Amino acid sequence: MRGKQSQKRVIAGDPKFNNVLVAKLINYVMLDGKKTTAQRVVYDAFEIISKKTKLDPITVFQQALDNVMPNLEVKSKRVGGANYQIPMPVRGDRRITLAYRWILISARSKKGAAMATHLATELMEGAEGVGGAVKKKEDVQRMAEANRAFAHFAR
Repeated sequence: MRGKQSQKRVIAGDPKFNNVLVAKLINYVMLDGKKTTAQRVVYDAFEIISKKTKLDPITVFQQALDNVMPNLEVKSKRVGGANYQIPMPVRGDRRITLAYRWILISARSKKGAAMATHLATELMEGAEGVGGAVKKKEDVQRMAEANRAFAHFAR
């Protein structure tokens, strides 16, 4: 690795809940630098969650993140002319990043209503343990489990 490693940036909490995880969600939702639009989408989604579930939207969001975060993933490694899918544990930052990515991909893939509605339904489904993001996590976990025979190639 050349040079020095870049420093981690500290993200301030969001303006409404003062929560770093919500601020990160807003940053992931943001497109083309339009942060106020992303904030409106996330806060509208939280309003929908609180109306439908009668629960605190932050706890529902936290529960959805916990249910979507993967423990294992597969990485390709070339050994003796063949590529093997080797199961590896996922480190903390990457777990959170993958959870956000899968939730947003699943919410954006739905068509019809506003993004806030799709995000709210995906977060509620994630908190219950169903939905597209949880399905993606289970697929990744299943793939890692199926390739457990190649775990001895990991270093």
